[in-house]
This record gives sequence, structure tokens and C-alpha cells, in this order.
Amino acid sequence: MGFPKNFMWGAASAAYQVEGAYNEDGRGMSIWDSLSAGHVEHGDNGNKACDHYHHFKEDIALMKQIGIKAYRFSVSWPRIVPKKGVVNAKGLAFYRELVDELVKAGIEPCVTLYHWDLPMWIYDEGGWKCEAVSDYFAEYTKLVIDALSDKVQYWMTFNEPACMIGLGYMLGIHAPFERHMDDQAEMEDVVGRTSRNVLLSHGKSAAVIRKYAKKTSKIGMALNGSVITPWSESEEDIEAAKADMFSQERSVFSFDFWANPVLGGELHPILKKVISEQDLAVIRQPFDFFGINCYSSSNYDDAPDKPNSHEIPGMPRTAMNWPVTDDALYWAAKFCYERYGLPIMFTENGMANCDMLFRDGKVHDPQRIEFLGRYLTGLHRAVSEGVPVIGYMYWSIMDNFEWAFGYDKRFGLIYVDYPTEKRVLKDSAYWYRDVIASNGENL
Repeated sequence: MGFPKNFMWGAASAAYQVEGAYNEDGRGMSIWDSLSAGHVEHGDNGNKACDHYHHFKEDIALMKQIGIKAYRFSVSWPRIVPKKGVVNAKGLAFYRELVDELVKAGIEPCVTLYHWDLPMWIYDEGGWKCEAVSDYFAEYTKLVIDALSDKVQYWMTFNEPACMIGLGYMLGIHAPFERHMDDQAEMEDVVGRTSRNVLLSHGKSAAVIRKYAKKTSKIGMALNGSVITPWSESEEDIEAAKADMFSQERSVFSFDFWANPVLGGELHPILKKVISEQDLAVIRQPFDFFGINCYSSSNYDDAPDKPNSHEIPGMPRTAMNWPVTDDALYWAAKFCYERYGLPIMFTENGMANCDMLFRDGKVHDPQRIEFLGRYLTGLHRAVSEGVPVIGYMYWSIMDNFEWAFGYDKRFGLIYVDYPTEKRVLKDSAYWYRDVIASNGENL
């Protein structure tokens, strides 16, 4: 069994990582604009990024050249609502133009409503700790739905809430750079309150989409969590890996922590303290598909005392120092489908590489081609065994601002020379083009 005939071969990006134009056409400040100084390699920021705001037509033409069938992008909340009570018509017009251009190119637009760029005015009211944030998010959702929903079918309310909370409010690595790990009671209080508000925001936003969207919509989240792969395909090892992957000990970095409140599963103890039955009535706006961001198996880098951890000296790693684990997509798809019973979309997968413009004017990235070949072969196995995988979004369509790593880490299919804004298709882009053209049959 091959990939479905209508399989969504795509690529992804996020507004703050690619758009630039941080102070143009009425856009307000986000927490990354205002708070990231001193937290990013080389003092980099997203002020200009890839300048996708001004180059989006060129970028979509390159997507079409690759043969991309779907493009997952995020809307910048501060570009739409720059200040409390203010709606920026120019911001909405930009995304309308972007969607129109995608549709014209035959590319399915897939919208993420929140990819970490909280408006600064909301942070000043308390950020994700603020009780009103879920109502603000619902109001913002309605603006985007009114502007885009006649041409957009796929919606993701949030990208990686595990990282939003885990890296933003626990470890202090991402905006708003708050660290609450050093006191257990304080950490649980902050994680509980912020996570509750994220989940309420999902519920209210999804309800708005289902009520007001102009065409039938499919709603999910782009979730990440610990993906645990078994050491062998014995029944014992498979069951041990599955149990570890969904263990409550993984807290915010477990798929269950975020999926269970939405889908009716058991709440994590941290959430039981803060989420009421009335909250659950709002939160339980079920997913139409299960979005997974997966780059590697977690159990190659777990602490030695973890029950399923393992280490292979000298194993291949990406430029992010993440292990290359060929079967990660296979087990992620299999385990998540068995647990949640929903069609799977891989909303992110890819690798950072030491890419450079060669003297022949090209970008040769054989490591990325090998990475993709290995991971997509695993994905093909899942599909052939009957797991309903509906799409795969490579991260990312182009090199971009990689959060606290600045511009050092290059994930893109398209090379971006930041000083000149020149774009160059990497060898992997041409390889991916051939995979798409064959619908994965050449893997």
C-alpha cells in the first residue's frame, strides 16, 4: 500500500521566524520582539528574518517549483491585534494575499493560529497566566476566520504547547524567558495556570472556527512530546516503549498532557488541580486530525535513570545535536493512532544541517536527503500498515530564525543568504520534488 492519492506533501514555517517587517504596516510588538535581547545567539532577532513579508510571492513560486501541495504557516497575532481593542486591517490583508497566492499556485493553505508570538500588550496583562487570554484568543480567531476561512480548510490552534510552557515558563529558554523550575510547588502552579489557559484558548478558538468558518474545517494542534521507540520489535519491548511514551512522568512533554483534556482522557495531576468540569466543557472541542511535530526518538537522549533510555556512542546527529533515529515517524504514527484513533498529520519533521552556498552556486546537502529518505521510509511503513496518515510537512520550507539559536541552524529546503535575501533551492528540495511527483513511490 502506497501513500494515499491525495496525500498532503508539504512544508511549514512560522510567522516570527520568516516574515520580518516587525514594525511595518501597523504590526505590534510580540514577546519575542520585546524580550529576546540577551537570550539569542549573536544577539540575533526576527526583525528582518527572511523578509517573507515582502518576498512571499517569490517564495510561493519556489514552493510551486518544488511541487509542494500544502503549506503550513502561522498568523502573527500582533500583526492582527497590535494593541488591545485595535484591529489591523493591513495585517489581515497580508494573509489574505498570501492565501490567495497559495490557492492560485495550487497549494493547500494550512493555518496555525499561534506559533509563540504573543502580543506584548497581553504579556503586560500577565501573558499565558492572564485569565482573559482565552477570550482574547477567541476574538483574534474570529478575525482570522472572517478573513481567510473561505479558502482555508485546515486549522491548528497551537504549535507545540509543550515548548510554549516547558521552554517559556519552566526552563526560561524561550520567550517570555521565565524560569520556574527551581521550586516544585511554584513550577506546578505556573505550569497549571498557563496550561489551563492554553487549553481553554483551544476550546474557545475551535468553537469559533466551527461556528463561523465559511467552509468545512478540520481542526487540530501541532503537538510535540516524547517519542519513544522500542529497542526491538518484540511484544515486550513495544509495550514498554508505548508505556514510557505516554507516562505521566513526562508531564508537559507528553502528548497525553495536552491531548487528554481535549479528547476525554485522564488529566495529569498538575491539571487536575486547576481544571474544573466547567473548564472541560469548553476545552473538549475534539481534533479532526492529530498533528505531530517529530524530529527524533527521545529515548536516545533521556537521562540514564529513565526506564527506556539508551545511548549509542558516535551515532549520527543533526546540527541541533539531535539523534538521527530512522523509525521515529513510524512509531510516532503507530502509537498515536492506536491511542487517539485520529488521522495523523506530521506537522513538522526535518533536520538542521551545516549548509553553505558552494562555489558552483548550489547548496549540496546529502545528509538531509539521507535523513529524509530514512524517515519517510518509516512513514511509508506506517501508511502501508494501515495507519491513516494524511500529510507530511517538512520543517522548514526555508532557512529561518531558529529562536534562541538565531540564524545558525539551517533547516530549510530553500537556502537563504540573509544579507542579500537571495534564495537558492538546495539539492534536498529537488530530491523532495521527485518524491512528491512519485507520491513517495520512489522511496
